[in-house]
Amino acid sequence: MSRPRILIVGAGFAGYRTARTLSRLTRGRAHITLLNPTDYFLYLPLLPQVAAGILEPRRVTVSLSDSLPDVRLVLGEAERIDLDDGILRYTGPEGEEGSLSYDRLVLAAGSVNKLLPIPGVAEHAHGFRGLPEALYLRDHVTRQVELAASAEDPEACAARCTFVVVGAGYTGTEVAAHGQMFTDAQVRKHPLRQGMRPRWMLLDVAPRVLPEMDEKLSATADRVLRQRGVDVRMGTSVKEATHDGVVLTDGEFVETRTLVWCVGVRPDPLVESLGLPMEKGRLLVDPHLRVPGRPELFACGDVAAVPDLENPGSYTPMTAQHAWRHGKIAAENVAASLGLGGSRKPYRHRDLGFVVDLGGAKAAANPLGVTLSGVPAGAVTRGYHLAAMPGNRVRVAADWLLDAVLPRQAVQLGLVRSWSVPLDTSSPEVARVAGGPGRRADARSGPGAALAADTDDGGGPGRAGSPDEPAKGQPGSGTTQVRPGSGAARPRSEPETAKGRPLAGPPGSGHGELRSEWETAKGRPLAGPPGSGHGELRSEWETAKGRPAAATATAAGTAGEPVRSRPVGEAAKNQPGGEPARNQTGGEPAKNQPGGEPAKNQPGGEPAKNQPAPAPPPHPPGPDHPAPGPVKRTDVPDDPDDFTKGDS
Repeated sequence: MSRPRILIVGAGFAGYRTARTLSRLTRGRAHITLLNPTDYFLYLPLLPQVAAGILEPRRVTVSLSDSLPDVRLVLGEAERIDLDDGILRYTGPEGEEGSLSYDRLVLAAGSVNKLLPIPGVAEHAHGFRGLPEALYLRDHVTRQVELAASAEDPEACAARCTFVVVGAGYTGTEVAAHGQMFTDAQVRKHPLRQGMRPRWMLLDVAPRVLPEMDEKLSATADRVLRQRGVDVRMGTSVKEATHDGVVLTDGEFVETRTLVWCVGVRPDPLVESLGLPMEKGRLLVDPHLRVPGRPELFACGDVAAVPDLENPGSYTPMTAQHAWRHGKIAAENVAASLGLGGSRKPYRHRDLGFVVDLGGAKAAANPLGVTLSGVPAGAVTRGYHLAAMPGNRVRVAADWLLDAVLPRQAVQLGLVRSWSVPLDTSSPEVARVAGGPGRRADARSGPGAALAADTDDGGGPGRAGSPDEPAKGQPGSGTTQVRPGSGAARPRSEPETAKGRPLAGPPGSGHGELRSEWETAKGRPLAGPPGSGHGELRSEWETAKGRPAAATATAAGTAGEPVRSRPVGEAAKNQPGGEPARNQTGGEPAKNQPGGEPAKNQPGGEPAKNQPAPAPPPHPPGPDHPAPGPVKRTDVPDDPDDFTKGDS
């Protein structure tokens, strides 16, 4: 008899717990497959500490392959589910499509950022649901403080050091608390203008901080935030987000370069496509976490509306505690439905209390109903997190110890750019890659998402000069990239993007030719001869400098912005090619360059085997037709030091 197939979608708190429990219960008697966009489980409660530089990113992740024995991991995002045929179709991280069949399906896809119809928010705000967003915020805040320290304009300094957090729930409160401590530590190394200090604002339409918690805990958190210098404004939110700041609902305009969106979460849009009964975006299930009328379908976590048996008529809230407990019950009921042990159990819970980490030794907690604050609350909070984490406990504890005795390392790693983490996305755990595989229709970003790029004016959300302006040194965020003087480039496929090889047309079409493997390794793109509208071959020196081959003057007038007429050898500023590299005309020719040793199978080089020999030149070398080789430049000074002044 063949083993039953169990498919789990999502590896958050609910999905990870389901997979781990099923692996223990089935003991190899079932095929368990876990579909997830990443290869790790993310412990979300500690994400604010990653953004504040306390914990390294890998500390809050747990490898799925290492911690889930007998579970097959498939990287990808679910696209659609055929409930009648029992098939799920997905898209892999490199754009490949696949399908998975199942006998039991557990939906635990989790939640994404909750959006409100506020103008400018999708373009200028960033969420806080995944590791890429935390890494971006850490770099962005560090950059703003460093730029503010060197700013001469007091207004620019104040705008860069103003950080607005919308949403005073668990996440927003912890982000503001840790953020204020992080920036205060930075300005001790990079002092601001006289009388200035970083300003963090926490906004929410609710009447108090942490409205879902006990009033005593709410009052404790509010007091700690205000003592630390956080500008807490309840009953106030954002009316509009702009390039230069935000307009509040009370009419005040706050200049800022940072808008962190922690308003709340919404269930993953995947469940909406099933056409099954819903409750405020969540899939209705019975107390056993099974979808009525679908005995093979289970749901848990944030995508499931689970009846709260302790409070009849209501549903369990979307919290990590409930998702973790859902996973255990879902696994036991799936195993029972397949006859692999145990009996079905309804989901019941007992409130064990809540903890909120406010940074340093400060926290708010009520374990088992006992209200705590200060150092005791901080000890309970960190102890709870260590106990709840499924791995990395020693590493996390070590990072906490080092943070207590050593200063934090506030540096920009540049791993995630602003256009990589759009607010309107159904995959906050995956950074967007230019030219990467497309997402399902309802998962695509909003009108301004992924278009904003980090620039040297602060790199804030949506700070690009125009919607189509790519980030410096980054691929364009659109589907195509037009280069001046070279014609419109065609879209690149995912393999080509990974290899760094742009698609192009044949010579004379305005596109570069395809590069061979050898040329890719050398960093030398093929190109047409001078005057054909294509860039010339690059020397290794130019490749090392990262300068693409410059289009010749005859390329002016083709698609893109024409290069202004300049003397030969003088490169137009801010144009492809940059300044002329050494070993070009006027110096010793580089290998595989005109005048040097010709490249094999290249124009002017050694002919390929079994190919006819090239025709001799029409004119022998002479005064009017000099032989290839070094020539004296007349447009640069004789002093070689003057030739390199522009390279610094």
